Amino acid sequence: PLKTWLLSDPQAAPEYAHSIRLDGDIILGGLFPVHSRGDRGTPCGELKKEKGIHRLEAMMFAIDLINKDSELLPNITLGARILDTCSRDTYALEQSLTFVQALIERDGTDVRCANGDPPIFTKPDKIVGVIGAAASSVSIMVANILRLFKIPQISYASTAPELSDNTRYDFFSRVVPPDSYQAQAMMDIVTAMQWNYVSTLASEGNYGESGVEAFVQISRETGGVCIAQSLKIPREPRSGEFDKIIRRLLETSNARAVIMFANEDDIRRVLDAAKRNNQTGHFLWVGSDSWGSKISPVIGQERVAGGAITILPKRTSVDAFDRYFRSRSLSNNRRNVWFAEFWEENFNCKLGMHGKRPGSLKKCTALEKVGRDSSYEQEGKVQFVMDAVYAMAHALHRMHRELCYGFPGLCPRMANSIDGKELLSYIRAVNFNGNAGTPVVFNENGDAPGRYDIFQYQTINRSTAEYRVIGSWTNKLHLRVEAMRWKAGDSSLPPSVCSIPCRAGERKKVVKGVPCCWHCERCEGYHYQASEFSCELCPYEMRPDANRTGCVPIPIIKLEWHSPWAVVPVFISMLGIIATSFVIVTFVRHNDTPIVRASGREMSYVLLTGIFLCYAITFLMIAAPDVGVCSFRRIFLGLGMCFSYAALLTKTNRIHRIFEQGKKSVTAPRFISPASQLVITFSLISVQLLGVFVWFAVDPPHTVVDYGEQRTQDPTSARGVLKCDISDLSLICSLGYSILLMVTCTVYAIKTRGVPETFNEAKPIGFTMYTTCIIWLAFIPIFFGTSQSAERMYIQTTTLTISLSLSASVSLGMLYMPKVYIILFHPEQNIPKRKRSFKAIVTAATMSGKLSQKGDRPNGEVKTELCESMETNSE
Repeated sequence: PLKTWLLSDPQAAPEYAHSIRLDGDIILGGLFPVHSRGDRGTPCGELKKEKGIHRLEAMMFAIDLINKDSELLPNITLGARILDTCSRDTYALEQSLTFVQALIERDGTDVRCANGDPPIFTKPDKIVGVIGAAASSVSIMVANILRLFKIPQISYASTAPELSDNTRYDFFSRVVPPDSYQAQAMMDIVTAMQWNYVSTLASEGNYGESGVEAFVQISRETGGVCIAQSLKIPREPRSGEFDKIIRRLLETSNARAVIMFANEDDIRRVLDAAKRNNQTGHFLWVGSDSWGSKISPVIGQERVAGGAITILPKRTSVDAFDRYFRSRSLSNNRRNVWFAEFWEENFNCKLGMHGKRPGSLKKCTALEKVGRDSSYEQEGKVQFVMDAVYAMAHALHRMHRELCYGFPGLCPRMANSIDGKELLSYIRAVNFNGNAGTPVVFNENGDAPGRYDIFQYQTINRSTAEYRVIGSWTNKLHLRVEAMRWKAGDSSLPPSVCSIPCRAGERKKVVKGVPCCWHCERCEGYHYQASEFSCELCPYEMRPDANRTGCVPIPIIKLEWHSPWAVVPVFISMLGIIATSFVIVTFVRHNDTPIVRASGREMSYVLLTGIFLCYAITFLMIAAPDVGVCSFRRIFLGLGMCFSYAALLTKTNRIHRIFEQGKKSVTAPRFISPASQLVITFSLISVQLLGVFVWFAVDPPHTVVDYGEQRTQDPTSARGVLKCDISDLSLICSLGYSILLMVTCTVYAIKTRGVPETFNEAKPIGFTMYTTCIIWLAFIPIFFGTSQSAERMYIQTTTLTISLSLSASVSLGMLYMPKVYIILFHPEQNIPKRKRSFKAIVTAATMSGKLSQKGDRPNGEVKTELCESMETNSE
């Protein structure tokens, strides 16, 4: 057999030495990367055992099956013309001209043979359709020629999105999904992994660049994923190029995920560079179908490739092809002109003097067996090659059934010429179950539906690793995240983000031009996180919650009875009420005694009522505000002072008028009787009440919650203060009339300072008014000076109530405590004296004043008599 092979086809048919020709009624073209790209100057390089030989054998095997099938293209034999593209687009373009030779008319008018006869041209095979090519760049180049001659083309491996352009590549179809689907699947993986900052890496050429372009385009349209860097691997990389790529990727170290659309050689060298730069475990590789589940890129680099996620079109191993290929030998596969070269490569031997492998290798015996004497694993695209051939066959079958119905074999309409455009319409309409059991169909652009398996390269132990299926993608991602493994068996998702997510209550301040990178800014003050990118101010009556993700009502407070700010005023007030009640009881019990009568009983009771109200208002000021409490506050806030100072003003005015009248005549002035004094006092009080009632009419009392009073910089300390709707101005107006009475009373006290001591309380009233003025002068700066304080409610309420209580205490202490002391402890001084006339009284008072100026003071009995006599005559 060896001898027979050596003397066969290469000598017999030299014109087909670089192609395979199978005779048939209908000839299909085939383009396969039998050899790799050659070095500079040579078009072809090393033989590709899997991508080249496996795939072209798959085409021939599929043709054999179809020719044997009695139902598919019955009585019609398919043939083939298979060419080597050498993985180079320009070389493939030259080779593909073979397919269009039959359609080019040769002009032989100027050509003559040596004997003068016209030339006889060998009629070339007419190609009706082409299976291929593999690389997208090759398919693009070839498609531009084939469309000119209307020859349909079905690719088994070209996935560039550019080929989906039906206006430019209208005769191109493919049984593999375009990279736009693959890019979408990879984007879905990135999103499922919660990565938003990735880099891309592409091999120069249509496949790599268009794949990355599709991924970038999807990232722009969907948002949420930003591209840190887009790097390109040159076709002819210089020394150190891959180390440079790794260093550039590390410039954006947060973008750990690297999306790769690269050929397997570039993948292997990138992984090797990462390993050399001690970046094992840093990068998170996401590989396209060019990586898939291939072993060659990861051999010896298991650790640096660990965790890589790869994608591969759903496929299945064709068992029938395995049996077919394992049975191939030099004797039964003479139709494959490259099989001898494969034999040498596969079994590492040399086929005699004509062998292509140099060196002193062992000679081939031709008895070697594939799968027994060499390793064998079916190449991944075998299924798609067979599906492409079957798609063409199904289209031809349907075309034959419609154009040659009932005609055995080819009818004239198909035998003479098959319209490529018509055949294309049948190709786009095919629908059959392929070798994987899934439908083979094409959309309007000639693309197959996207169906992918998703793998992860997982380290099983320190020495072994393998690809494991972790999900699938069929228009939608189905990913088993729990099945994923990272370094040291860790199942937690590694990050690839530019910025960590902001915490609750923080907004994103996006870096200009990079929406996935941001700085986190805390929503300060009364602002809350309204959205991912903005903080908004809470409504005035609300404050941010603990997380600053929403607003909650500000707590409402009021002055509580147990507060220290309330306890002190209440204590003082209670003591004052007890003391006032004691004085009132004492005066009532000794109502007809000279001391009580001399002090003016009616006015004393009015004054004591005012003092009592000044103490009692404390309870209204501290009580929880409601409409009733607010109403009583308005009424009694100034009423107690008004009672007190109206009575004192009437008294001082009476004394002043008596002594001024006494200087002029002996007749008593008018309106000095107790009844007159009461009328005057209540007239003054009625002015206060009238003002309060007007206030009620203009602005009915109600409660408000003041959120500004305790609106601190720290919202957690903010409180709303429940209070009566009494502004500072209203308060001053309410107290203003009482203060006016107090000032007037003080003026009269100053005028009557020359009245003899103890005469009708002129001097005690004077001291009372001086002290009261001091108290209220101190009250004003304290009250209004704390208007901006957070403790304003407490300070102002306490200051006001204590000022009122102190004013009342001064009046009670100076005007009534000495009298009570005499009544209780010196009753001998509380006895009636003889009555004298008004003239005698004034004369005595005048003499008393003169004696006082000389220093000869009358005894206490004389003073008491003067006071008592004055009150008696007045009555």
